[in-house]
Formats: sequence, C-alpha cells, structure tokens
Amino acid sequence: MAETAADAADTEQTSRTDARKAARDERRAAKLAREIGAFAKEHGGAEGQLAYIGQAGARIVLVGQDGAWGDLVAPTYAVAESAAAKSGITMHDEFDGEFALKVRTGPYEWTRMAGIQVGGPSNDR
Repeated sequence: MAETAADAADTEQTSRTDARKAARDERRAAKLAREIGAFAKEHGGAEGQLAYIGQAGARIVLVGQDGAWGDLVAPTYAVAESAAAKSGITMHDEFDGEFALKVRTGPYEWTRMAGIQVGGPSNDR
C-alpha cells in the first residue's frame, strides 16, 4: 500500500518532534554534566549513583571525595545516564555500604533526617 501525503506529513512532523526532543535532552544532559563537574571540582572529585524515581525521572546522587554529598534530578533515566557519562565521574550501580561510608553527614542532616527520633527539633518548620 502506498504512503499517502497525509502519512508522509505525519511522519515528517513526528521526525521533527523527535529531533527537538533529542536536542532538548542533549542540552539537559550537558547542563547536568556541567553541574556534576562543578560539584566534583569543589569537593576534590566525586562519585555517583543513579536512581529511578518514577515519573519525576532519575536522581543523580553525588558524593565528593571530602564526604560532601548532593543530588540532581534529571527528567529521564536516559538523560541522567548521558549526563553521568559526559561528566566522567565514577558511577556505582548501587548505593552500597562501601560507597555510603564515604558520605559525611553533619548536624543539618541529623536534624532533618532523624531529628524527631533522636530528640532534635521537629522537621515541620
């Protein structure tokens, strides 16, 4: 069966939409890679781990060589993977014990994560 003009127009529109989405995802990955790089530079290097967080996308957890940690959220797991690859940092498959031991927490984290349980200020401020 021959392709109609309407089918060709739909295919062309889909191709343009896909190209725009790919370009947008590439820009997002590049921006995240720059942010990862800035974190790594500030903390003497960094390692990371990706976690799928549902429709919100993927979380890029970063741990600096000095024990500082932070995270970024990418719109999709694919964008997070691309950003991590572009950044050049070491990535872990899991946030396992060895990797988790590198994280240094301070009073803020203890207050926010366990404050109620250990008698700290409440988290509802």
